[in-house]
Amino acid sequence: MKFKEKLVKGTIIKRYKRFLADVELQEDFLDYKKAQVITAHTANTGSMKTCWEPGWNVLLSHHDNPKRKLKFSLEMTHNSQTWIGINTSLPNKIAKDAVLNKEIKELNHFENVKPEVKIGNSRIDLLCYNGADHKSATEKCYVEVKNVTLLGENRIALFPDSVSERGQKHLRELIDLKKSGIDAAMLYIIQREDIDSFSPAKDIDPEYARLVKEAHNCGVMILAYQCSLSEKEIAINRSVKVII
Repeated sequence: MKFKEKLVKGTIIKRYKRFLADVELQEDFLDYKKAQVITAHTANTGSMKTCWEPGWNVLLSHHDNPKRKLKFSLEMTHNSQTWIGINTSLPNKIAKDAVLNKEIKELNHFENVKPEVKIGNSRIDLLCYNGADHKSATEKCYVEVKNVTLLGENRIALFPDSVSERGQKHLRELIDLKKSGIDAAMLYIIQREDIDSFSPAKDIDPEYARLVKEAHNCGVMILAYQCSLSEKEIAINRSVKVII
């Protein structure tokens, strides 16, 4: 996924009220001046643990929408080793592009992807399918996508970074799909490069970790893919080992 516009460099001062971050700009940009402090929107409701500290470099997107109160959005932070993608609205697009580009080996036999498909009272992030229409397709797989940014010990990426009842619900839905005979997958998009493997964060959310194991045991694919990140794009790099 390539960024359509040039990202703006800054230094984070603080993150607060979940959705806000104060950032000092490192360069002049439009009517904004170097060293000016702006407040950026943060599209991440998690704890963002291991994802920021005061003084870290960051990248911001600018949005010239008159209806937006905050013109900047926080996209990535840098811990001196890697960029970390903290915008939780991007992984679904990254995943969709990766499936269509045949970068997810377990799903590379699918030709089409439809986002946000309704199942019962819920919506699944992606439906991968073959055929002219997703409703009549006999070969298909429902895929739930999660953004992973938490770094644990021994270079293990972890999810979630706080108790996630919503995440638990999604796993139960995938389990139900698989038990009904429909293929399903849980896809973790890891937006940092300083990791070697992935595991559910059982010390943070033991119920979520239990459900991952249950999903795996009943045949739901548990997939983890690491991204490469730069100022210009975020792209799937490689699959990593999943420790359940």
